[in-house]
Amino acid sequence: MNQEAVALNSSFAEPASTTESALPSEQKSGLPNGQTIRDCVATALDNYFSSLDKSDGIFEVYQMVMAEVEAPLLEAVMKHTEKNQTRSSEILGINRGTLRKKLKQYDML
Repeated sequence: MNQEAVALNSSFAEPASTTESALPSEQKSGLPNGQTIRDCVATALDNYFSSLDKSDGIFEVYQMVMAEVEAPLLEAVMKHTEKNQTRSSEILGINRGTLRKKLKQYDML
């Protein structure tokens, strides 16, 4: 993992796949200081960009963020479902085949 990814990863609390207004109220709790997942990601990105030197080359931020968020999301859901891929895919709202592809991508299968 490169230094940029490590810096970004250290300030992430949880993935930001949904906006706050779309989350049911019971999914908004459980984060520090009443923050939403979106708040945590915004803070992490602010920290990431403020820690960079203006002359640093910044490339592929989207891919970096997705990799940093997606892997722990998959790990957490798979743990929650005791590695039940069918249930995990339902929770994630993705096809089971897509879940398997992503699990393989992150060496979780």
